[in-house]
Amino acid sequence: MSTNEPQGPTAALDARTQARGGARRSFEVGSLRDYGIVFAFIALFLVLTFSSDVFLTKGNLLNLADQSAALGILACGMTLVIIAGGFDLSVGAIFAVTAIVGAKVTNSSGAELGVLAALTAGMALGLVNGVLATVGRLNPFVATIATTLVFRGLALAISGGFLVAISDASFGNLSQPRVLDVRISVFIFAAFALFCAFLLNRTVYGRHLFAVGGNAEAARLSGVRVNRVRALAYVLMGFASALGGVLVASRTLTVDGNTGMGIEFDAIAAVLVGGTSVMGGEGAIWRTILGVFLLALVGNGFNLLGTDPLYQRIFTGAIIILAVGSDAWIRRGKRA
Repeated sequence: MSTNEPQGPTAALDARTQARGGARRSFEVGSLRDYGIVFAFIALFLVLTFSSDVFLTKGNLLNLADQSAALGILACGMTLVIIAGGFDLSVGAIFAVTAIVGAKVTNSSGAELGVLAALTAGMALGLVNGVLATVGRLNPFVATIATTLVFRGLALAISGGFLVAISDASFGNLSQPRVLDVRISVFIFAAFALFCAFLLNRTVYGRHLFAVGGNAEAARLSGVRVNRVRALAYVLMGFASALGGVLVASRTLTVDGNTGMGIEFDAIAAVLVGGTSVMGGEGAIWRTILGVFLLALVGNGFNLLGTDPLYQRIFTGAIIILAVGSDAWIRRGKRA
């Protein structure tokens, strides 16, 4: 036996010290992931409060919440997909095609059937993505880039390349009415966010999402139906895209094939800024919601302070780089 190795009480003490050090590092990196978005949100909120007389007013804050509703719904759905180890770049295209389907059916059969048709179409298109990424074994980036082209083309084909006007004014009841000065769209966003949070944290399916995203092979060996879990996440993403598209269409009662262009990147940005790991297996709905509102504060602040909007995209991109870089650093810290 080597005399250089610590023996007896000294070895035990060293082991305990190392264990405490590892636990402390794990707590620190975990706290950064969980609460970094909270500190960033509070800091930006305070900066805007003291920089603009208009920011901290009821009208501005309610307007922020309303404008964030559709994006927030998409971001909640995207959180489920990314936690499951997937990715979806087609949500903007689904957003458009389902809104057009809803508009067309509303004009022919009424608002109720129009909304139902839009949501059903969204789930069907989400299922297509889910099947391609699971049974088809396609990389989710490649699969959803391809379906983006297909779905966006479908939206243009259904609309004929023209603006589709919704003739039934009752379709606007999804977003335009107010309750206590708050638009209905905000309540719909809150209800969907609560549903996703409950699904993720209080159901067996939620535990399976984390397991599949964390280690798909281990989950499979434990009896989890990995393909089914991931496919359902894409179906829920399709539903969220359709719901967001319907809300946006109900505001103006018009929609076209380019509706929702680029919204997928905003949704992904909100999820990543909120601390959900791009590698899957980790994330939370409440952090995604803070991510949505953080990006909304950035846009609102640029407008209120009269800053050139060109810099908004640059600033948002820098935030995403910081968020993804932090995720990689946290993962390395946990392995250390």
